[in-house]
Amino acid sequence: MTTPDQLAATEPEVFPPTLREVMLRPRWIALLLLCLVIAGVFAWLGQWQLSRSIDTNPPPPGATEIVRPLAEVAGPGEYLPEPLVGQRVTAEGTWVSDDFLVVASRFNDGAPGYWVTGQLRLADTEEPTSIAVALGWAATPEDAQDAITELAQDAADTPVEVTGRLISDEGPALPPDDGDPFTMTRMSSAALLGQWSDIAGLAVYRPYIAAEVATAGLVDIASPAPAEGSGINWLNIFYAAEWAIFAGFAFYIWYRLARDQWEKELEDIEDAAAGAS
Repeated sequence: MTTPDQLAATEPEVFPPTLREVMLRPRWIALLLLCLVIAGVFAWLGQWQLSRSIDTNPPPPGATEIVRPLAEVAGPGEYLPEPLVGQRVTAEGTWVSDDFLVVASRFNDGAPGYWVTGQLRLADTEEPTSIAVALGWAATPEDAQDAITELAQDAADTPVEVTGRLISDEGPALPPDDGDPFTMTRMSSAALLGQWSDIAGLAVYRPYIAAEVATAGLVDIASPAPAEGSGINWLNIFYAAEWAIFAGFAFYIWYRLARDQWEKELEDIEDAAAGAS
């Protein structure tokens, strides 16, 4: 009769696999190749972000202080690129006498007040084209309305030339809950367009001009030169670092899955040995 000890002696001894042996199996090698492809895509995206993080052709120092024609800097409907924000420009046209409007919550050297704005209908354009202009600052709404009255009287088909800084649109905002529903607190070409007259077929610039010299008894708008940029986009560098982390994480996932499989096989062997004993 065969004893249990003799039966156990006849069974082949099972050797647990090593982690290296598990990783070299065809299944895990195929998964590693997939991870290499994914990591390669992430590395390419990181390289692309890194190439966009450094401006190899930055504008020369003081470029924003050179007065340029508006049409050379931007076109109707276009967003203003970052290097051109604050660029001094000149534009010629006529004021639309019914479209002088007030924008509240405007600070001038720290003092709260109001901007008087106008629709400048540009000259020498193939289609009707306008740009919003902030003409000057007033301390009270009454002063702003007095300036609008004077501007409207002098605006009739009188050619003007405006010089000022080209500033990005601030976007519209809801009026105060307890105020006039037409009150504007942001310098937004879209919001102004909603209150302008004679806008059929009109092309409009997204940015606006902050005039250097105020008119109609208004105060000049404080608009200092923009700070010189470093030519390095740190946000893009951060994105490039993120893609590098993602590429490394793909390999970590592969390693973690292979290790989990190895540990599971060790547990199965231990459980089988414990059941046989």
